[in-house]
Amino acid sequence: MKVLSVVGARPQFIKEKPLSVELRKKCDEVLVHTGQHYDMEMSRIFFDELKIPEPDYNLGIGSDTSARQIARMIAALGKVLRKEKPDAVVVFGDTNSTTAGALAASAAGIQLAHIEAGMRSFNLEMPEEINRVITDNVSQLLFAPTKTAVKNLEREKLSGKIFLVGDVMFDAFRQNIGIAEKKSKVLEDKCLERKKFFYLTVHRASNTDIKRNLAGILGAVTAIEGTVFFPVHPRTGKALKEHGLMEKLKKSENIVLSKPVGYLDSLVLTKNAVKVLTDSGGLQKEAFFAGTPCVSLREEKEWVETFHGNWNILAGTSKEKIVRAVRARTSGKKGAFFGNGHAAKRIVKIITGLDSY
Repeated sequence: MKVLSVVGARPQFIKEKPLSVELRKKCDEVLVHTGQHYDMEMSRIFFDELKIPEPDYNLGIGSDTSARQIARMIAALGKVLRKEKPDAVVVFGDTNSTTAGALAASAAGIQLAHIEAGMRSFNLEMPEEINRVITDNVSQLLFAPTKTAVKNLEREKLSGKIFLVGDVMFDAFRQNIGIAEKKSKVLEDKCLERKKFFYLTVHRASNTDIKRNLAGILGAVTAIEGTVFFPVHPRTGKALKEHGLMEKLKKSENIVLSKPVGYLDSLVLTKNAVKVLTDSGGLQKEAFFAGTPCVSLREEKEWVETFHGNWNILAGTSKEKIVRAVRARTSGKKGAFFGNGHAAKRIVKIITGLDSY
């Protein structure tokens, strides 16, 4: 059996690794990198650290408007599908690469599997939400990471088969946290003391492209009593300069600025921070896996399980709400919402027909 996997962005590289290991035990995998994230910090370092096999195809699409980027990806993927003739196509998450892979597979009449199916923010102004809905509607195999995702899919009465398999990001976390703690030197290199710093990431267009939102976040973190480690996403760095906020940020005594960090460094930062402040859905989950409280710089919840017991707090971009969330305490134990760490094995069994469903 031949399976073609489509990746293009950092979270997908992380999810691809545990799946690829299991896929290659049972069948031939063709790996396609769309090139959505293409520079060293956003792409190459993840392949190197996670020892992901070299892509069989790198489409080199690069950045563009969503419509043009997806259209170019579909055209390029169509050529690959016609050449490789896979039995199934696997897509991950909610990026433009996800939608392009889904639509290309659908147009070619090839069975489509969506990993991380059923996630919903119920905010159609988010490009990611549109990508999720489109992909779930054309998928034959819907691999849901949580019971909430299953309920969302059942409510929508989609034609694909729904499977509760757990979260492949939890697989990746369990497999790599020990490796990260042995290999990463980020705490030493950045002079960060365990449980004496906050870990901040900002990358969503809704936060970077609107000056008021970005200023609100920065106003809050500069008011925090304690060190804030802030690896700056390329989009965020550009926005900080365009909005005239970079110089003010550099003058803040408690902010440690950095280039983007790799996956292993990020795991160590997440585990050892006092709290994580982020607009990343993936990092929200990793904080939960690591037992580190999180403040979500978002207006909507997706991974609703992480919000139990104040392990994750929705703060948006309001300085006052963020500061209050930083000061809040967790209450109660974390639940086991994301499976047993063997989601990839179950997914591969289903795709290859070894699991009778």
